[in-house]
Amino acid sequence: MKQNYYLVCYDIADEKRLRKVARIMEDFGIRVLYSVFECRLTPEEFAVMRQTVEEVIDALEDRVRYYRLCETCRRPVVHLGYGKHTRLPEGDHLIL
Repeated sequence: MKQNYYLVCYDIADEKRLRKVARIMEDFGIRVLYSVFECRLTPEEFAVMRQTVEEVIDALEDRVRYYRLCETCRRPVVHLGYGKHTRLPEGDHLIL
C-alpha cells in the first residue's frame, strides 16, 4: 500500500495532554524536534493517527498541523544546531 510522508507539529497547552500526544506520535513517526514528527504512513494509518490525536487535544487550547510532503518537497531538508541525524526508513532525505 502506498505510503505518504507527513510533517506533524503541535502546540499543546496542557502538560498532560502534551505527553499523551507525544506518546501517540511516537507510535507513528520519528521525532525530529521537541513537538515535530516526521511520519511515513498509509492513508489509513494517517486517519487513525489523526483521530487518536483529536480524541486527546482540546481544540480550544491546542493546535496540531499536518503537512503532507511530496518527494520533491521532503528532500531538501536543512538542519542547523544540535541533535542527531534521523532518517525515515525509506527515501533519500537528510536531517542534520
